Amino acid sequence: QVQLVDAGGGLVQTGGSLRLSCAVTGRAVYSGAMGWFRQAPGKEREFVAGISGLSTVTYYADSMKDRVTISRDNAKNTAYLQMNNLKPADRAVYYCAARRELWYTSSASGYTYWGQGTQVTVSS
Repeated sequence: QVQLVDAGGGLVQTGGSLRLSCAVTGRAVYSGAMGWFRQAPGKEREFVAGISGLSTVTYYADSMKDRVTISRDNAKNTAYLQMNNLKPADRAVYYCAARRELWYTSSASGYTYWGQGTQVTVSS
């Protein structure tokens, strides 16, 4: 059974950086596409970034474009989300997600596996 364990959230000041990680367990090599989503209090879960199974293609939502970088290390079965220049509006629970297909999607319903979420808080 594939499971995702995401980590790396925390409290940072405005302008700070965080690197989130998402470890995939239950599979020797995970080759499906992966994505990061976030959900702020009272809001729907929104797409942040996606990466294809071969790590050749990435896609970013406009909300955090130019401030985040998604990557993955298939040898370690781990995906990352580097976030820079964080703002108070970025406060949310961040979730990693994985799907069996090679290509990512920005739709949450397109992902089969989800991490438990990691809280990101940005102080002003």
